[in-house]
Amino acid sequence: MSDIRKAVLAYSGGLDTSVILKWLQDTYRCEVVTFTADLGQGEELEAARPKALKFGIAPENIYIEDLREEFVRDYVFPMFRANTVYEGEYLLGTSIARPLIAKRMIEIANLTGAEAVAHGATGKGNDQVRFELGAYALRPDIRIIAPWREWDLLSREKLLAYAERHDIPVEMKHRQGGSPYSMDANLLHISYEGRHLEDPAAEAEESMWRWTVSPEAAPDAAEYLDLEFEKGDLVAINGRRMPADALLALLNQLGGKHGIGRIDLVENRYVGMKSRGCYETPGGTILLPAHRAIESITLDREVAHLKDDLMPRYASLIYNGYWWSPERLALQTLIDHTQQSVNGWVRVKLYKGNVIVVGRDSKTDSLFDSTIATFEDDAGAYDQKDAGGFIKLNALRMRIAANLASRKR
Repeated sequence: MSDIRKAVLAYSGGLDTSVILKWLQDTYRCEVVTFTADLGQGEELEAARPKALKFGIAPENIYIEDLREEFVRDYVFPMFRANTVYEGEYLLGTSIARPLIAKRMIEIANLTGAEAVAHGATGKGNDQVRFELGAYALRPDIRIIAPWREWDLLSREKLLAYAERHDIPVEMKHRQGGSPYSMDANLLHISYEGRHLEDPAAEAEESMWRWTVSPEAAPDAAEYLDLEFEKGDLVAINGRRMPADALLALLNQLGGKHGIGRIDLVENRYVGMKSRGCYETPGGTILLPAHRAIESITLDREVAHLKDDLMPRYASLIYNGYWWSPERLALQTLIDHTQQSVNGWVRVKLYKGNVIVVGRDSKTDSLFDSTIATFEDDAGAYDQKDAGGFIKLNALRMRIAANLASRKR
């Protein structure tokens, strides 16, 4: 008999988590609280409610919550303040969603008196690490139930057979094999892994992509956007101010229309293996160069370079599940401090898979001084004679070394 009386399950209502719900009831003999988060995955999540009710979950123990604005405002945007990219390509769409889910699961566990949280991440992937590091950071005594590390239902066929035995409703797409890919979606991205993509030499099928047209099929006419930033965060598109989640949703729509945001990469998972995945991140792919563009005129050179030095470490912390760690929080404090002057607008051109920055300005915080930078007569704003001493002093160590080398010859 398990000493766990109640567990909070991250529940989508799909095949895996529906099997997990029943398995928890049978294996742990515990009361289950289901938590379904709307992060903008574009699915009808209320369908999870009748499925949970069917297996005896009390109505007050079914949590279906719209977290879209919090997700973009408090997780996606802070990450983009750092211009975060993992291994040069990945915009961390899956990674950044996990700390919010972990936080809300712990909050629900505290509200309902649950001793444990359960998730459907496999023992091969990064998500198990992200969920559990977050849970432990926020509640050190929490118990973790990870069925994929415990049960023997390690194939789709075994999951379907278990569902059949226990009268778990299975959608036709699962019976027929469903999508050939393992997919994860939220407002920042949609990811594809598995099956055909497990051969890194095989090109992804065009029919796989859900959010973006191919660059070849994108409109022949370019589209211009004016993006307004305040303290490093996007606040308006073409003069229209909207909540954070609405802004990202609009960027996704516009980027997808122009074939922007597809990547195909092999990444290094935290657990040690390499994994091939394809991602669609149209809004993020527009936001990243636009944010760098407004920083280019509002950030001091050495501050900008320091941010670039720190970014790979910050990206690895998010990818590996350390959002709630003291080092990530410390880095965030520094990053946010740098963004106080990152105010202004950027104009981008969207064209056939490309995001092209064509203009940027800040009325209040621009460090670009045209009277100094001009190629025309600067009326004495910059004394070019000063450059000689500057260069000679910076060459001093190399001159000393060269003199020493010549004496040794």
